[in-house]
Amino acid sequence: MRARITEAPIDGAAVLADVGSPDDGAVVLFLGTVRRTNDGRTVTGMRYDAYRNMAQKVLAGIAGEAAVRAGSDRVAVVHRIGELAVGDVSVAIAVSTPHRADAFDAARYVIDEIKRRLPVWKQEYDLEGDARWLDGSVPPVMEASRE
Repeated sequence: MRARITEAPIDGAAVLADVGSPDDGAVVLFLGTVRRTNDGRTVTGMRYDAYRNMAQKVLAGIAGEAAVRAGSDRVAVVHRIGELAVGDVSVAIAVSTPHRADAFDAARYVIDEIKRRLPVWKQEYDLEGDARWLDGSVPPVMEASRE
């Protein structure tokens, strides 16, 4: 199992190489990329910021949970932070399992939990030169500390 936060470009083939086994009949690779349009606006790029130490721990926890759910330790996830251009890979998730349903379910679980819990925030730049922070969620650990 592998999980990491990086400032370097993500190589999907390298993430895919972290999973797989002769016993697996399914390998899923998900790449999340920066899209050109959002909410009717033309996007020119984006910045991801993170509380890196916390993000690394949360990401490893999510990958571990997915591995348990899939019954496979062959889960790899990499999330990028910093400045990204349209088309750049922001997150890569690879999972291999004996059966396809488990691989698809585990990859879906990882991306859904990243969106829900990972302390990473996105700032989007548009064609007009404006920047805006996109809505996200407060990680549960931070929510608990507010009470």
